Amino acid sequence: MKKLGYIALAAALPLFAFAQGTFEGTRGVQQLAISVIQFINGILVPLIFALAFIVFIWGVFQYFIAGGHDEEKKESGKSLMLYGLIGFFVMVSVWGLVNILVTSFNLNKQQPSVPEAATQNI
Repeated sequence: MKKLGYIALAAALPLFAFAQGTFEGTRGVQQLAISVIQFINGILVPLIFALAFIVFIWGVFQYFIAGGHDEEKKESGKSLMLYGLIGFFVMVSVWGLVNILVTSFNLNKQQPSVPEAATQNI
């Protein structure tokens, strides 16, 4: 039972350290979260789309070119094309759902643009 208490204390210790930090101390955590999100959006998502496209193209190659007379290669190509299309569908669907949630709950943190005519009367 003592071991469980030590493990819980060790897991909770960083929370106490973050509680003592000032606003400047939390900038590191915010910057880390921003860089992780930028990595996912800038590198990981396009890489996954590219892999799904390559799988689909490889399936087309196997079905039409390599599987001219070989039924086994045709079936393999057909399944790869299906997996590529399913991958595209899932990724686009999740991307759409995330955008729907962002716009529904107004999670977009960009400031609204104000027309110049509205600011001239101030």
